[in-house]
Amino acid sequence: MNPYEPVPPAALEDLAERLARFRPVPEPRLFNRSRDSLGFGGEQLAELVEHWRTGFDWPAQEAWISALQWEQTELSTMPVRAVVSRAEAAYGSPSSPVVLLLHGWPDSVLRFQRLFPLLTDLTYVAPALPGYPFAAPVPAGGMSTVEMADAVASAMSEFGFARYVVSAGDVGSDVAEALAVRHPDVVTALHLTDVSQYHVNLAPPQDMDDAEREYQQRARRWQGAEGGYAHEQSTRPVTLAAGLGDSPAGLAAWIGEKLVRWTDSDGTLTNAFSLDEALTWISAYWFTGSIGTSFAPYAAGRPTGWPRIETPTVFTLFPKDLVNAPRQFAERYFKVAEWMEFQSGGHFAAWERPSDYLEGVRAAVKLGFG
Repeated sequence: MNPYEPVPPAALEDLAERLARFRPVPEPRLFNRSRDSLGFGGEQLAELVEHWRTGFDWPAQEAWISALQWEQTELSTMPVRAVVSRAEAAYGSPSSPVVLLLHGWPDSVLRFQRLFPLLTDLTYVAPALPGYPFAAPVPAGGMSTVEMADAVASAMSEFGFARYVVSAGDVGSDVAEALAVRHPDVVTALHLTDVSQYHVNLAPPQDMDDAEREYQQRARRWQGAEGGYAHEQSTRPVTLAAGLGDSPAGLAAWIGEKLVRWTDSDGTLTNAFSLDEALTWISAYWFTGSIGTSFAPYAAGRPTGWPRIETPTVFTLFPKDLVNAPRQFAERYFKVAEWMEFQSGGHFAAWERPSDYLEGVRAAVKLGFG
C-alpha cells in the first residue's frame, strides 16, 4: 500500500484563504546595502504569493509525487518513508549497486526529481528524512542528524539492503558522516557535495595551511553575511516555527530566499526554478507542517571529535554552493578518492546540474561496488 498521505481538500481551502489575506508590510531602509542582500520580499515575494494563490495547481504536482515508488518501514522503532526504486539486476544479487540519496534543507526528496530518471540502472533509496516533508510522523519534535543516521540505517536493513553507497549534501552530508562513523560496515563509499561547516566553525585544526586559513575566513564571512537563518534555527527554532508555520507568505520568503541565493541563478528565482517548481518545494513544507521539525538538526548541533572517515569518498563541488572547502581540508576528515570541481551549479546540485551530480554518484558506485 502506498504510504503517501494526500493533502485533504480542507488544507487547500485554508491555504487559499491565507494567501488571499496576504499583507505586504513596509520594508526597512537599505542603509547603503543592496536590496538583494536584505532578503526575499517586495515584488519577488508578491509575484510568488500571487502565483501560489491564482496559478499554482497543487493536485497536479501531488499526482506525480504520490506516484513515486514510496515504501515505509513497519518493524523499525522509527518508521521511515522513502522513495525506493529497485533495479531488476538487484533482485537476489547482494553485490548489485544500491545508492542511498540524502537530501538537505530547505528541500526534500524533491531535490532528486531530475536525478531519478538518470538512475534507472541502479537501485536507489531516497528517504524523507525524519521531520522533513513527506516523512512518517516523528515523535518529540524531530531528530538530530545522528538519530536520523541510525533511523536510516535501520530502515535500509528492513528494505533489504546490507551495503550501499551514500550520496548527500547539506544536512544530508551530516547524516552521511554519522552513517559512515556509526555504521561503517554498510557504507561502501560516500559521495558528498560539501564538507560540513561544523568542522571549520566548531573545532578548526590548529595547523592549517594558507589555503585552509583562507577557507576559514571565507566561512566566517559567509556566516556573518548569510548565516543568520542557521543561527535563528539553532537558537530560537520554536519562535521561528510559530511564524513560518502560520504564514504561507512568511514561509515562501524564508525558503524562497535560499532558492535564489544558494543557486547559480544570478539573483533571479526563475533562472533556477519555475514558479511552479519553487512552490512545489515550498508547499511540501506547508502542507506537511514540517518547517519546525526541519529545524531539529540545527537546534541539536552535532558531535565533534569523530575519527577520520576511512570510507572512500568522492567530492563534487559546485561554485555557487555555500562555502567550498579546499581538498586538503577535506582530507583531514575523509579518505578522499576523487575530487571534482564543476564550472556551474549551486547548493541544490542534484536539481541544478543532475548530469554533473550523476558523475559523482557513478564514481562512488565504482568505488563502493567495483
